[in-house]
Amino acid sequence: MRKPADIQAGGRAAFTLLEMLLSLALIGLLLVAMNQFIFSMGELLGRGADVRLFDRHVRAVTRYVQQTLNSTVMPAAKGVQAIMVEELKLPDGPTEALVVFELPAGSPVLPWPEAPLPDVICAFGVRQDQGLILYWHSRIETRFTEDPPRAAALTPLVTGIIYEYYDSTLNSWQTASTPQRDSSGDWKVPSRLRLRFAYGKLTRETVVLMPTTSKALPLF
Repeated sequence: MRKPADIQAGGRAAFTLLEMLLSLALIGLLLVAMNQFIFSMGELLGRGADVRLFDRHVRAVTRYVQQTLNSTVMPAAKGVQAIMVEELKLPDGPTEALVVFELPAGSPVLPWPEAPLPDVICAFGVRQDQGLILYWHSRIETRFTEDPPRAAALTPLVTGIIYEYYDSTLNSWQTASTPQRDSSGDWKVPSRLRLRFAYGKLTRETVVLMPTTSKALPLF
């Protein structure tokens, strides 16, 4: 059991049986995707610059990111949006605008001494010399609003995230290296993310579609 000091006081609504079954299914998919890209990275680094292994790793990482984002759509049945853009205070000091999302059932791939924490707020970011980072923090932690999220390094082979927005008036795509604001100054959730990979002279780009839901929910 978690110590009382590690969680906020007060109860929280229990998951329904259907939500638990959906959560278990989503966690299973995330574990499969995570294992695939961890094993592919190990093979790639062990054997050197192999195109086939590099492509396999790229596909596995992209699948993991897509499935992680897709798992946030579970609250949509309740009319809640779990994806938005927020400015986060990161563990290494800077404040950065990132796409932030919520995993109601948590994830077993996030390090925690006991059972995986629920109600986890996450964001994908890229740091120089570290690659793709998953920032995460659980709502039930006592210092949720005071402490910055934790950082879990996923793969050093992702060198950048590009934010892509579809302009329906111009029928075209607009790309940016950082999240963009609309004319009223509010952050816009991108339509998709483009992941850039590099290993030696090998480079790849893949696209992750952003799932959408219906109603905003403040995250931080």
